[in-house]
Amino acid sequence: MITSTADYFKLHFVVFLWGFTAILGLLISIPAVEMVLYRTLLAAIGLAVLIAITGNSFKVDKADLIGILGTGFIVGIHWIAFFASAKVSNASVSLVGFATGSLWTAFLEPMIGRTKVKTFEVVLGIIVVIGLYIIFSFDFQFPLGLTLGIASGFTIALFSVINARYVKRIHPYTITFLEMIGAFLCTLIFLPFYKNMWATNQTLQLTPTAMDWFYICILSFVCSVYAYSAGIELLKRLSVFFVQLTSNLEPVYGIIMAVIIFGDAEKMQIEFYIGTAVIILSVIAHPLIKEKSIRDYKAPDQ
Repeated sequence: MITSTADYFKLHFVVFLWGFTAILGLLISIPAVEMVLYRTLLAAIGLAVLIAITGNSFKVDKADLIGILGTGFIVGIHWIAFFASAKVSNASVSLVGFATGSLWTAFLEPMIGRTKVKTFEVVLGIIVVIGLYIIFSFDFQFPLGLTLGIASGFTIALFSVINARYVKRIHPYTITFLEMIGAFLCTLIFLPFYKNMWATNQTLQLTPTAMDWFYICILSFVCSVYAYSAGIELLKRLSVFFVQLTSNLEPVYGIIMAVIIFGDAEKMQIEFYIGTAVIILSVIAHPLIKEKSIRDYKAPDQ
């Protein structure tokens, strides 16, 4: 496995782009649901072009097609929750909730795969709850935003665990293309309920401004199609462990960028940052402890 400094910089750039999505969500003037509708449609088109260029297949059997499209519905819920979190609070709050995703994975993976939950993962999960308690317990102004952010963290963990089963048999581009279609259909089906129950004046805002289109295209083609394909390509030379560890810096990059771009709107009480630090340290610690436990388990056989 030959790596270079350029690969490490490229990986951090990809993670930077993922962290930038919450900021783009705030820069786009139309609401979260309408934004996700356009993002998923454009991302599906972009992935279709990518699959055609790379010569990969669009074909999957019927059972996999239904399963992957269903997983796409979870992706749609994830993005709606994530961007709605930023809209009703700010980018920092949505990213903190999102950061719980990898630890949700630690519990969902053994539950779905029917394996034993590891003690250290339970401990880290408790530490995350403590971090959330610190944030909520000191006159926190955005409980709905953080709740939606946590929902986005849970759903990304859920579809990531499900995808791990499909990626062994189906090319990642094909999986993501079908999931973008599923996410688009999910958002399309949700629109009438959203319009009647939550939309301002029961009116959909389906006409983005010129700047909205610019940001939506960045969100779809750069942060989705490019970042995803680049991340997959880097796995040829970088270990899954290193990629996972670096990806956990996404909320850190995102919060720093949000404070720089939005200034006072992103500044929170000190308790928010204490709780955030507890959560992020737990998230970063997870792959490190997991890697050590794997090495310790293999050591007697070496």
